[in-house]
Amino acid sequence: MPSSQSTRSRSSDGSVRLFVAVTGEDHPKACTGRRLIRLGWATRWASDRTAGPGPILLDPRATEILSPADRSIAAAGGILVVDCSWNRLGQRGGLDPRATGSQRLPRRRLPWLLAGNPQHYGRLGQLNTAEAFAAALWVLGETDLAARIADTFAGGPGFLQLNEQPLTVYARAHSPAELRAAEREFF
Repeated sequence: MPSSQSTRSRSSDGSVRLFVAVTGEDHPKACTGRRLIRLGWATRWASDRTAGPGPILLDPRATEILSPADRSIAAAGGILVVDCSWNRLGQRGGLDPRATGSQRLPRRRLPWLLAGNPQHYGRLGQLNTAEAFAAALWVLGETDLAARIADTFAGGPGFLQLNEQPLTVYARAHSPAELRAAEREFF
């Protein structure tokens, strides 16, 4: 799949584009990021990509939280997830900027949610790539696309069900401060 095929990572109604930087740390058959690329939901991120506005990089160690206020940034540049192992993320202290090719991308962390995937079920924040995209899209108001992506994976519908209340509140928040207050309330 050519990297210029960014329109394929866009839903038919022109919603947010999804990008995956694949590190190759997970087993290829269990890797939700690679599966999203194969299914046409996402495009493989080219670290040398320079055209157009940059996407929001979902980074679990970022200080800023993703909120509905980020909708215009995501609509213009998309969302980027680095598909890597949680174990290795902890060992190296965060995301490697070389995986994205730029330290200038806006970094956001997702609001706190429980994982629904079989490997990390019920663990706070340890989402797989598909769950991260579904959560980000939900917070940004793309609930239909979020549900379609979640439905594609084992544990995906359960992830949305498990986090139904927090996701609903997060999507209605008017500011990152409201999101932080909601996080403390739920978790």
